[in-house]
Amino acid sequence: MATTDISKSSPPLKDELDIVIPTIRNLDFLEMWRPFFQPYHLIIVQDGDPSKTIKVPEGFDYELYNRNDINKILGPKASCISFKDSACRCFGYMVSKKKYIFTIDDDCFVAKDPTGKEINALEQHIKNLLTPSTPFFFNTLYDPYREGADFVRGYPFSLREGAPTAVSHGLWLNIPDYDAPTQLVKPRERNTRFVDAVMTIPKGTLFPMCGMNLAFDRELIGPAMYFGLMGDGQPIGRYDDMWAGWCTKVICDHLGLGIKTGLPYIWHSKASNPFVNLKKEYKGIYWQEELIPFFQSATLSKDANTVQKCYLELSKQVKAKLGKVDDYFNKLADAMVTWIEAWDEMNPSAASSSGVPSGSAK
Repeated sequence: MATTDISKSSPPLKDELDIVIPTIRNLDFLEMWRPFFQPYHLIIVQDGDPSKTIKVPEGFDYELYNRNDINKILGPKASCISFKDSACRCFGYMVSKKKYIFTIDDDCFVAKDPTGKEINALEQHIKNLLTPSTPFFFNTLYDPYREGADFVRGYPFSLREGAPTAVSHGLWLNIPDYDAPTQLVKPRERNTRFVDAVMTIPKGTLFPMCGMNLAFDRELIGPAMYFGLMGDGQPIGRYDDMWAGWCTKVICDHLGLGIKTGLPYIWHSKASNPFVNLKKEYKGIYWQEELIPFFQSATLSKDANTVQKCYLELSKQVKAKLGKVDDYFNKLADAMVTWIEAWDEMNPSAASSSGVPSGSAK
């Protein structure tokens, strides 16, 4: 029988989207995601001991990369990919050949909406990415492109076409994405609030991007999705997605792209150890008081008309201004350059164009 129900027809973007999963363990969690993920190609980035065998449930189409693979593929440039940290996921972004990426952590399960229906997080991310954003003027009914909503009275008609959506940032039920100090003072707090809303983060406003339930248009913003130097041998951890989010937001604002946050929800199943987290986050908590003003005041030149050019300009500013905060930022700035060089080597067709849409800052 003919139907327009997207869940019963061909999976949306089946041949245009990769699911990237960083992990150190067997991927049993995929069983509950099978109805939603099985039609798609998975890129699994194995962190930690490369001699360990990661088991993937049968029936999934996937490729798996461990540290040995990363070193073999990137050679000396593999130094820009973090080790013993989920930041290694960005290697999957680099080797993907698809237009869209959805990334999820292996402790994220299928959530249910208030009616008890299981939420197809991937489907909602795709809806977010395929409809415009409104970064230049806030719509008080949130996303005007959702069914049952529209632009409110007083919204400029000249801005109603919106901007291309580069990023869809999803949220979490159960365990919130808290930092270590908040975890320590609220150890039993759980998020039970399901807010049925999607909104565009306004231009000029930064946000804390969480990488555990995230989708983006790789052709529009992929080279900016570098999760930095974290984990083994580095003085900081758990700021990988934050760093990527701050860089991405500055570049999206410059290029006229949008970022949405809100739906979809996943069920975050377990809280990480707050004492371990505090050790990883300590310097980040201190440094971010200087990082945020840096990103708030960062500007890019008119010549920066591709994501790569924007990112390289940003790397120079990181070295010039944040290198004074700690020598780590000099290393990070160099790694940002290495990341772009590696990205362009792995994606030669995108090296010159970067997928910036016509009408953007060219």
